[in-house]
Amino acid sequence: MKRVESYLGSLEERDAFSLDSVRMRKGLGEPERSLQDDMEGLSLTEQPSTHLDTQKCSKQQRLIVNFRLWKYIPASQKVPYFGIILTYSIIMMHLWKNAFTAGVEHRPTGCGLFTPNMESYSKAGDVAFGILAAVHLETVIPSNNILFIEPPAPRRCEKIYTEFYQSVLAMVFAISEINRSPDLLSNITLGFHIYDSCSSEVMAIGSTLQELSGVKEIIPNYSCRLIPKLAGFLGDGLTSGALPMARILSVSRFPQISYGSGLPILSDKVQFPSFLRTVASTSFQVDAVVQLLLKFGWTWIGILASNNDLGLQGSQILKEAVAKDGICIDFFATLPTQSTRTSLALVIDMVQRSTASVIVCYTFTVHMVPFLKEISLQGITTKVWIGVTSWVTSPAFSQKDLWETLNGTLGMVVHRGEIPGFKEFLYNIDPLKRSEDIFIKTFWEQAFKCKWTKTLNETKDGNVADGPVFCTGKENLESLDASVFEVKDFMFPYSAHKATHAFAQALHDLLHCKDQDGPFTNRTCADPKDFQPWQMLHYVKNIQVESSAGSEMLFDSYGDPLPLFDLLYWHMTSNSTSSFVKVGAYNGRALPGLKLAINESSIFWGGKHTQVPLSVCSESCAPGYRKAAIKGRPKCCFTCVACPDGSIANHTDSLDCLMCPANHWSSNKKDRCIPKKIDYLSYKEPLGAILALISIFLFMSSTGIFCMFMKYKHTPVVRANNLHLSYILLASLMLCFLCSLVFIGPPKKVTCMLRQVIFGISFSLAVSSVMAKTITVVIAFRATKPLSNFRRLLSSKTSYSIVLACSLMEFSLGIIWLGTRPSFPVLNSNAGSWKIEAECNEGSILMFYCMLGFLGLLACVSFGIAFLARNLPDSFNEAKFITFSMLVFVSVWISFIPAYLSTKGKYMVAVEIFAMLSSGASILFCIFAPKVYIIFLRPEMNTKDFVVNKSTRTSRATKKIA
Repeated sequence: MKRVESYLGSLEERDAFSLDSVRMRKGLGEPERSLQDDMEGLSLTEQPSTHLDTQKCSKQQRLIVNFRLWKYIPASQKVPYFGIILTYSIIMMHLWKNAFTAGVEHRPTGCGLFTPNMESYSKAGDVAFGILAAVHLETVIPSNNILFIEPPAPRRCEKIYTEFYQSVLAMVFAISEINRSPDLLSNITLGFHIYDSCSSEVMAIGSTLQELSGVKEIIPNYSCRLIPKLAGFLGDGLTSGALPMARILSVSRFPQISYGSGLPILSDKVQFPSFLRTVASTSFQVDAVVQLLLKFGWTWIGILASNNDLGLQGSQILKEAVAKDGICIDFFATLPTQSTRTSLALVIDMVQRSTASVIVCYTFTVHMVPFLKEISLQGITTKVWIGVTSWVTSPAFSQKDLWETLNGTLGMVVHRGEIPGFKEFLYNIDPLKRSEDIFIKTFWEQAFKCKWTKTLNETKDGNVADGPVFCTGKENLESLDASVFEVKDFMFPYSAHKATHAFAQALHDLLHCKDQDGPFTNRTCADPKDFQPWQMLHYVKNIQVESSAGSEMLFDSYGDPLPLFDLLYWHMTSNSTSSFVKVGAYNGRALPGLKLAINESSIFWGGKHTQVPLSVCSESCAPGYRKAAIKGRPKCCFTCVACPDGSIANHTDSLDCLMCPANHWSSNKKDRCIPKKIDYLSYKEPLGAILALISIFLFMSSTGIFCMFMKYKHTPVVRANNLHLSYILLASLMLCFLCSLVFIGPPKKVTCMLRQVIFGISFSLAVSSVMAKTITVVIAFRATKPLSNFRRLLSSKTSYSIVLACSLMEFSLGIIWLGTRPSFPVLNSNAGSWKIEAECNEGSILMFYCMLGFLGLLACVSFGIAFLARNLPDSFNEAKFITFSMLVFVSVWISFIPAYLSTKGKYMVAVEIFAMLSSGASILFCIFAPKVYIIFLRPEMNTKDFVVNKSTRTSRATKKIA
């Protein structure tokens, strides 16, 4: 190799021409042409500078320069060069062959980097895709790579991930569909180079650079690819590979479609302008989880996150989202990258001490498996795990010792679907016929738990004593359980299939662009044979296609698809098997409130939960109570305080109590406002009924006495002290007792206006009658003296005049009251907490007290006159009884005033009725009871002889006094 390079160096020195020497030889009649013009297009990926410096060019570039300078050499000098050029061409062809076929230990000289060869699963085509898939879960680094005591050995990938291998097969299946399609890329055959990133950033970067370089050694920023044309990249399915890929490909604007990475930052088109994906960003997934938490009322949660970009960024977005919706976080913990029992002990202790029943896991499978194993050992089965990433569907959890822990787990995963024809394709893969598939043997060993011999032709059937089971290649894929080899409902394979069809449609649109109708400058189209990555990116970003699986594929301005997620439920059946059940779906483009749809009847809560588990810091406050924050605790932790009277809380977890309207009051449970009871003195309540009965009794008594007086009107007892005044008094008392009934019942406009006026007039008539009786007695005794002026007043006109004058005065006051500010009914909302007092507003309180004062004046005058006449001799002198009755009357009304002012509502009315009845009863019984006694019990005293004899004795007594 060194001899070849030395020879080429001497050859190039010999045949190098400067610009001046070439210009000296151009006298052959040829048109003048600059050497710089001839240097256009020499480089494979970039143009050289106008200053020609062949020492800075690669071997290949310098060879092309020499050929371009051939026409400047005179014909006589060209013959010696033919042999040299032929030899040079053979040597360069040999070098190019070595460059494309170099093995793992190839160490390129020049601008190439030493890199172990990245094996690929390849298929030739006119246009190719670079595909990265994390087919294996782990990367093992040999010890000599760490010690550097010998050339580094290649990394070793272990633990094949079946779902991502199926993603690879889904893309292969899609490409074969496209190649067979007469409508899509009919004259183009698609090829591919599939690399295994092994869930490693380093492997992903190496594979990406190798595919960009076009040769097995990595030449950064150079593409040595001749054919096929590289259209773009599919993958990686994991963020660990997709993120570094996106950073590298954004430099040259190579379109990249990931079928599994949901990292939110990848939507940033400033950092990742050429990144697109067929799975939605996990920022939408976060919203779906929040909707799920709110749906089941889980406001007290724990959060676990992987200690990487996706876990930390996603959990931060989740924390911000749940805080906006009133959900509190009991604890937040990150799972260690290198899981050991010691490193997991702190996290498990937090989970055990947590009062939250729901834990949201923003983690990866590699971190969750050891964690859940420790959780199972600790016997923690009461927690509900919610998976945000795709770890829920990982076959790594097929271990039966984890099923009890995972029973009841919910997972918000990428939308799943079926791919028509893919099931048959999967069942027909044959390791004996697909030797180009570098992953199939590893998958076969893992799926069927067998081992391959060194060559496929040396297979052995059955078991070998004390040895492994050998793979035959004839094992039946249909015998595999769905948890090992799913063939119906796909997640990542479904997304990978859509991504492949999206790329194919974009390429189809690019190749079928019509001149003067293109999307680029001056309405031009891309060169079908030499299109640029950024031109392909334009078409990819603007595609809208329906794949063969029936799903629509389009990207928004952030390179994200429609945000669709499936809600899966991990259920352990009665026969001790586990299965996933789709119980809901999330559509991020739906209207608010309709984004998350859940079929709750499909969820059978497992473990110790017989119904929807409760995950709250504090029990919900029932209606009638409000939440009161606990100092130093999150807002989800609170106590419940009963609403005060007159306020309500009509729903659970009320923050404040609402005051009821003025005419309403809170119910006993304080959960609703009810109309206040309109309260008044009613016949239906005991107090009103008793007063009404007393009133009727007194009225009947007055009526009875009146009738009795009518019957015995010719007897001395009845005729004494003016019979007609007795009739007027009894009639007025009957009116007084009936008047009290007007005060009972709901206040109305008429009753409010008339009741106080009727009361005043009737009582003024009664009291004035009593006063007239008293004055008549006094006049009668004064008129016994000879030539007394009182004799003229002994006629009945005097008594009637007194009654009429006093009654007219009270009547006038009533008319004035009605004419100025009469009473009217009102509803008093401030009278009580639970009631509205229906009462009469007296209008003019002055007129009320004027009427009451006039009655008091009449009573006092009557009392004074009767008191002075109490000892006057007479057979039936009423002065003593009138004195006592007026004493009671005045006492009642004097005590009435403070009692009336200190009561409200119906009790105020009851006090007034009581005063009316008691004062009227005092007049009735004190004046007329003695006469009734004589008429019925002492009839001998009600005779003329008894009266004459008593009058004689009285006259003698009067003379002695004189």
